[in-house]
Amino acid sequence: MADVDTLDLLTQLTAESFSLGDLIVLTAGMADRPALADQAYKIWIQFNAGHPQLSVAHFNRAVLQAVLGDSAGAAASLEAAIALNADFLPAYVNLGGIQERAGLTELAIATWEAGANRSAVPSGVNTGYAFTCLKQIARVLSETHQTARAEIALQRAADLDPHALDVLGQLVAVRMTQCKWPPIQPNDRLSRDVLLKGVNPLSIAALTDDPLLQLAAANRFIEREAMATPEQIRIDRRDAPIDPTGRRPRIGYISSDLRDHAVGYLMAELFEVHDKEKVEVFAYYCGPESSDGLNTRIRAAVEHFTDIRPLTDDQAAQRIADDGIDILVDVNGHTRDARTAVFARRPAPILVNWLGYPGTMGSDYHHYIIGDDWIIPPEMERYYSEAVRRIPCYQPNDRRRKVAETCPTRAEAGLPEDAFVFCCFNGPQKITSHVFDRWMEILKRAPGSVLWLLDSNPETNTRLREAAEARGVDRARLVFAPKMPNAHHLARYPLADLFLDTTPYGAHTTASDALWMAVPVLTWSGRCFASRVCGSLVRSAGLPELVVDSAEAYVEKAIEIGADREKAKALRQVLEASRDSCVLFDMDLLAGKLEALYGEMIAEYQAGRRPRPNLTNLPTYLEIGTALDRDDREMQAEPDLDALYRSELARRHLVKAQPADGRLWEGGDQ
Repeated sequence: MADVDTLDLLTQLTAESFSLGDLIVLTAGMADRPALADQAYKIWIQFNAGHPQLSVAHFNRAVLQAVLGDSAGAAASLEAAIALNADFLPAYVNLGGIQERAGLTELAIATWEAGANRSAVPSGVNTGYAFTCLKQIARVLSETHQTARAEIALQRAADLDPHALDVLGQLVAVRMTQCKWPPIQPNDRLSRDVLLKGVNPLSIAALTDDPLLQLAAANRFIEREAMATPEQIRIDRRDAPIDPTGRRPRIGYISSDLRDHAVGYLMAELFEVHDKEKVEVFAYYCGPESSDGLNTRIRAAVEHFTDIRPLTDDQAAQRIADDGIDILVDVNGHTRDARTAVFARRPAPILVNWLGYPGTMGSDYHHYIIGDDWIIPPEMERYYSEAVRRIPCYQPNDRRRKVAETCPTRAEAGLPEDAFVFCCFNGPQKITSHVFDRWMEILKRAPGSVLWLLDSNPETNTRLREAAEARGVDRARLVFAPKMPNAHHLARYPLADLFLDTTPYGAHTTASDALWMAVPVLTWSGRCFASRVCGSLVRSAGLPELVVDSAEAYVEKAIEIGADREKAKALRQVLEASRDSCVLFDMDLLAGKLEALYGEMIAEYQAGRRPRPNLTNLPTYLEIGTALDRDDREMQAEPDLDALYRSELARRHLVKAQPADGRLWEGGDQ
């Protein structure tokens, strides 16, 4: 029968009247037989060498070849399509994708560049494909840390579509990564307001210490990226009963970072010390394929490990629902590879924001955020859409972290032997012009000292050295530490005398690494979550005097310590003496408090007191916050941020901007 079908097919395809449209219709019915559809295209192409739309046939065949795993054949078909019609832009998009997957990154970039540069007749369709080519270029360059080239591609994409908020956000982010100040650079087509509204909430946290703007920006991002319509919410367990009688509460953690990543380092031991008699732990992994040591260790520590990368949001939500999860913990928040849309489907009755993202989610479906007394004091709860719950110290740590046995000498690290070494190993995106100004003042008032920073790339290093010279500091006083495996990175920490934190996005894992290695950390806590984490860690390590409340105090404290080696040594001794007893590194305490907190959440749910987010007036806060934000204003230094908003609200005649109790959430069931 198959031979007869093939003969019939051959007869049809070789008939002069059999058009490309006929071929498309015919092969559309062969979804379950892609090999036969591929043969149909192959035969039709052979008999229609002069067809004006032959490029389309080659393109369609390439799609089938890719499905069949014939990447080389698909690439050849796409190259044939381009040779026939150099303005056929979809072929460039797909060909670049095949080349990238084959590891031919620069060839892929060249292909997409050729597509973006085609001088085809302008049209919405062509512009869209050129835009896609530029986005692909920017993505690959960003992933390979070629940020200067990525910025060029993103700027071109923004010129094509100035309303593409994701592109605008990436454009600002890559400028931050390069320490290009100001990172928001408006032009004739892109206003500051438009650019700022495109910024991802994670980048907003590094731009400004304005918690109302961060809340509003998070909410806008949720509405744009991770809302689920009623039709999409097929797995809705928001009202599912929780009755752990005869069983343990089921706690699920979703994260893309359970691997060689900052979050993986923080969580590894937590999974090992969770009391398996009190909670049943499920981990749902959504990050890059990984089998590194941390990923393997975490897989062994949890009772249930599920890779949800290949699953759609609906499928992942269904899997979580089938597991009967009681509390689902979002360990990504607004970070890369997050599966926020899974939470939007309410696959568990209690949804919690913890650890992966330093701030509020701004959603109407995350019920709780876990912090501590320092990170979110009671008077700041109104800046969060979630109800705030606290543990002694918000951040877990790994007491089993590996440290290389040999510490390099200062000479080997490129540091002066007798200088006072200030250091900051935070990512360059956290270094603002205001922070850098303070650092340079410290260096000028601490003669002979140096600032030891994490190596970024030659262009950014040069930019920072030039910025130092412009502020009257010898460029040689900035020393850059090359990136190296974490065990060796930790081993070199003791070469530093004092860690200088950044703001408004401070050190998190980086700070706990420094404190573990007995390097004191100086930080200025602001209002926002990201600006207060480091203060929590430093206080929990036993050095509350290094958490200051102003820019002036930060500078004076750094100079005071830099001028007194005995003081710096005494601070180090405090850390060494308390490392095994301080709250920061007490994982048994953290796990126990976390488990008790989960029990309290379940009790609240059973009593009908699950928190209900109140997102009133967030679009208005977004408008006000973007208008207030300026390059010359450091919001963390503003003495009364609420007064600025109240003034604007009054001007807009919005006298009832917040609930009467001042909170942005209310108790009750959702």
